Amino acid sequence: MLRKLFPHPYLTLLLVMTWLLLVDQFKLGSVVFALILGIIIPIITAPYWPDRPILRNPLAIVGYLLIVMYDIVKSNFIVARIVLFKPSSKLQSCWVTVPLDLRTPEAITVLAGTITMTPGTLTADMSGDGRALLIHCLHAPNPDEIRDDIKARYEARLMRIFE
Repeated sequence: MLRKLFPHPYLTLLLVMTWLLLVDQFKLGSVVFALILGIIIPIITAPYWPDRPILRNPLAIVGYLLIVMYDIVKSNFIVARIVLFKPSSKLQSCWVTVPLDLRTPEAITVLAGTITMTPGTLTADMSGDGRALLIHCLHAPNPDEIRDDIKARYEARLMRIFE
């Protein structure tokens, strides 16, 4: 019964929190509507998720989000410094191929999204076999360091969460 009412409990929680943040009000009507959305949307979309991902370590999500937020803030300052003070002739843009140890599509999607959300990097493509991502870097004097950093900071943590 509980599984039918909450087919995706994390999605329900995410929808409720997102709605409350969007309306910017913590009133009874907002909470009730958030709960209605948080229950109805996962029930309606459940048939489209037959093989929903299993989160092996949900608490690791908090650590992952904190690292991503820190990296986004830090990268904003780095990119601002590059744009404002580095002459374009000294910019070392490059393409970096990141081989993947991740296998679940959800984990790969989160990794690609994380890379794109971080200023200065962009996920441009995934190999046909799903074993590598092509990343464009605004300024990367050492492309191997970028690849190793992505694998250590993001991919390793996503493996603990999803696989």
